[in-house]
Amino acid sequence: MVAAQLHSPTEPTATLPTEDFEVEVSAHVMAAGEVTPTLQGGLRQRVDVVTEDVNLDDGNKTLTAGLRLNLFSPKGSQSSVGLDDVSDVDSQEPSAKFPDLRYGDRLRFPVKFRFPRNYHNPGAFDYVGYLAGQGISATASVRADKVQRLQGFTGNRWELLRTRVHRSLIGRIHQLWPAEQAALIDAMVIGEDAFIDRDTRADFQRSGTFHILVVSGMNVGILAFVCFWLLRRLRAGDLAASALTMAMSILYAILTNVGAPVWRAVLMMAVYLGARLLYRERSMLNALGAAALALMLLDPRAVLAASFQLTFLCVLAIAAAGVPVLERTSAPYRAGLRHLDSLEYDPVLAPKVVQLRLDLRMVFARVRRLLRYHHFASRTVEWTMLFGVSTLFGAFDLVVISALMQVSLALPMAYYFHRATSFGIPANLLVVPLTELLMPAAVAAVGLGYLAGWLARIPVMVSSVALAAITGTVRRLGGLSLADLRVPTPEPWVVAATGLALAAAMLLARRRWRWTALGMAALVTSSLWIGWGPTHPRVRAGVLEVTSMDVGEGDSSLIVTPEGKTLLIDAGGPTGGPHLTEFDVGENVVSPYLWSRGFKRLDVVALTHAHSDHMGGMASILRNFRPKELWLSVISPNEDLARLLAEARELGVSVQQHFDGDEFEFGGTAVRVLAPQRDWRSFRPGNNDSMVLKISYGGTSALMEGDAEASSEARMVERNPAATLLKVAHHGSKTSATPAFLAAVHPRFAVISVGMRNPFGLPKLEVLERLKGVSTYRTDMDGAVTFWLDGDRVTH
Repeated sequence: MVAAQLHSPTEPTATLPTEDFEVEVSAHVMAAGEVTPTLQGGLRQRVDVVTEDVNLDDGNKTLTAGLRLNLFSPKGSQSSVGLDDVSDVDSQEPSAKFPDLRYGDRLRFPVKFRFPRNYHNPGAFDYVGYLAGQGISATASVRADKVQRLQGFTGNRWELLRTRVHRSLIGRIHQLWPAEQAALIDAMVIGEDAFIDRDTRADFQRSGTFHILVVSGMNVGILAFVCFWLLRRLRAGDLAASALTMAMSILYAILTNVGAPVWRAVLMMAVYLGARLLYRERSMLNALGAAALALMLLDPRAVLAASFQLTFLCVLAIAAAGVPVLERTSAPYRAGLRHLDSLEYDPVLAPKVVQLRLDLRMVFARVRRLLRYHHFASRTVEWTMLFGVSTLFGAFDLVVISALMQVSLALPMAYYFHRATSFGIPANLLVVPLTELLMPAAVAAVGLGYLAGWLARIPVMVSSVALAAITGTVRRLGGLSLADLRVPTPEPWVVAATGLALAAAMLLARRRWRWTALGMAALVTSSLWIGWGPTHPRVRAGVLEVTSMDVGEGDSSLIVTPEGKTLLIDAGGPTGGPHLTEFDVGENVVSPYLWSRGFKRLDVVALTHAHSDHMGGMASILRNFRPKELWLSVISPNEDLARLLAEARELGVSVQQHFDGDEFEFGGTAVRVLAPQRDWRSFRPGNNDSMVLKISYGGTSALMEGDAEASSEARMVERNPAATLLKVAHHGSKTSATPAFLAAVHPRFAVISVGMRNPFGLPKLEVLERLKGVSTYRTDMDGAVTFWLDGDRVTH
C-alpha cells in the first residue's frame, strides 16, 4: 500500500475531502528514496510528490500540495526496471511490478486522506508541529499497484541530474561492496540510510557513535582535509587548493542532500579557508559564529532544531574549551616534533618541549651509531619512533575532545533522546580514526570504480577492513547492557545547573589550571548526575494512580500504588501487526510519557494478551525501563510473543503467569485476577485471552479489562467485579461492556482507550449509551487521563 503525508504551505486542509471519501489524485515526484524489502517479503519505497489536481464528485479541482508516500507492495512483487517505459495511462493495467518511482515522474492514484494528530500525553513528540514545519497537513493510504504513471516530466532539470548522480553512486557502491557493507557505506558516505536496519541503528546510538552513521560536518571536514592535503602535495597554490576544496565541499553537500548539518560545516569551512588566505588567525569560534549567523538568517527556525543545537554546542565546546586545553597541553609538544634537526627552532619553544626534542635527538643519535652501516634502517626506525610519539599525542587529543563532547552533549542527548552514552569515549577513540581512514578510501573506491573495477580493489579492501573494525567495535560496545542507559527528562534545576557548568568550563578554559580544572569538574559532575543521579518521579504519595495513555488505536495504562510501586499494563502498538509500520509506540509514545514523569525504572509490566495493539511497544519498554517482572496469563502460539518472552529472559525479567483466582498484595494494594480461567487454552491470540486485573485500595478499586469480550465478562459477573473505575474493554467495541457486566461492576468512572478517527468506528454508540450515568473519558478526545483513588473517593 502507499501511506501518504500531504504538505503544503497554503494550508489546504479546509478544502480537502473528509476522511470518509476516496478521491483520485494526480501528482508528480519531487524526491524518491530507494526501494527496500519489507519483513513480509514485499517492497517499500518512500516518495515525496506534489499534487496537481484532485478528482472530486463535482469534477477535478486544482490543488498544489505535497505528499510523502510510503509505497508498500504485497509479497512477491518485483521492482520495475527503468524509467523509459512510461506510456499513456489509459493503456496501463495494474502490474505486479513495484513502480520504483523517480524524480519528475507524474502519477495518478486513489487515496483517503488522513489528518495527522499529536499523541495527547505530557512529553509527547509534537508530530503536528514537525509536519507543519515541512508543510505537511494530511496522510493517506492506497495500494501500490493502483499507482499509475502519467506521461510527461515535471520538475527541475538540475535536480533531476543531482538525483540521477546520487542514485548512480548508490548503484556503484552496491556493486563494489557486499550488501551489508554497502548499506553502511551508503549511510556514512552519501547519507542514504534506507538500507540500515533498526538493530544496527540502535547499536550506533547505544555506543555513542551515531554521528558516524550519518553524514555530518565530520564527513565534510575529513574529505576537505584530504582534498586540501593532496592538492598541496601536488604543488597547487593556496588560492587554488582552497578554491578547489571549497568547490568539492559544496558539491558533496549538494550530492548528499542531507541539509543543515552539512551546510553548517561548509559555511565554517569557507570562513576558515577565507581567514587562512587573508593570513588572519583561524579561530573556530569565529567560523562557528559566522556559520550559525548565516543559517539563522536563512532559516530562523533552525535554531530550535535538535540537530542544530547538538552540532552548534559540540563545536562551541570544542572551540571554547577543548582547543584552549590542547593548546596548553599537547599542542606545544606536537609543534616541537617539527623540524627536529633545526637547532634554531629551539629558542622559540617552551623548556619542557625543548627537553623532549633533546631527548629524541639523543635517542636518534644512538640509533644512528648502532645502525651506521644501514642508513635506510636507521631512518626507518627514527621515522617509526617519531610517528609513535606523534600518535600518542594524537590519541591524547582524541581522548580530550571525545570526553569533552560526551559531557557537553549529555544535557541535549538526555533532553531530546533520553540517552546517556556510557561507552562514548572508548567507542569514539576507536571509531573516529577508522572513519578518517574509511571516508577517503570509500570515495576513492567509488571514483575508481567508474573507470575500472580492478582499480578500486585496493581502496575497497582498505575501506572494508576499516568498516569491519568500526562495526565490530560498535556491536560489542553497543550490545553491552550498560551501554543502553535511558534517562528521564532532566529536571529544570538540573538543566540550569548543567548550562551553568558548561558556560563555566568554557569561560575558565584559558584561566589558571586550578580554575580550568574546577570548570571541567563541574561539567563532568553535571553530566554524571544526568546519567546516574537519583531521579524523583512526579507522583502523589498515599493514593492509587491509574493513567490511561493516548496511544492511538491501542492500549497502555500506568498504575502507581500508594507505596510508589509502578505497574504498566500493555504498551500499545500498531493494529494488524508490527510489520505494517516502523513506528514503535513503546519507544516513541509510551516511553516519552514515562520519562516526562521522571521514571527511570518500572517495577512490573503486564501484558493482557498477545494482540499487536497491546504488545507491539512492549519490547522497547522492557529495554528502556528494565522491570523486575513481566505478568501475563495465556501464552498462545505466536512468533511475536515468543520473541518478547525470549527478550525478557535475556534482560533478566522474571516472567510470571496469573489466572482467575490469583490474589496478592502489590505496593499497598490488593490485586485480584478475574480472567482468564486457569485451564483456558488458546491456539491463536484472542481477545478473551485477556488478563483482567482488579486493583483495590481501601474502598476504591480499578478494573483493567484488556480486550475481554462478552463470554469472558459473563464469567466475571460471578467473581464480584464491582469497581469504582472501569477501563472499558476492547476500545469501546460492542462485543464488550455488556449490560449485565456493567450492572455488576457499577462503575462511577470509565475510560476508553481509542484512536482518533479510527477505521473501526470505535467507540460504538451503543456502548456509550450503556455507559450513560457513568463519567466516561476517552483518550482520543481527552488525551492521557489520570485518576487518583485515595481509598474513599476517586478524583480526576
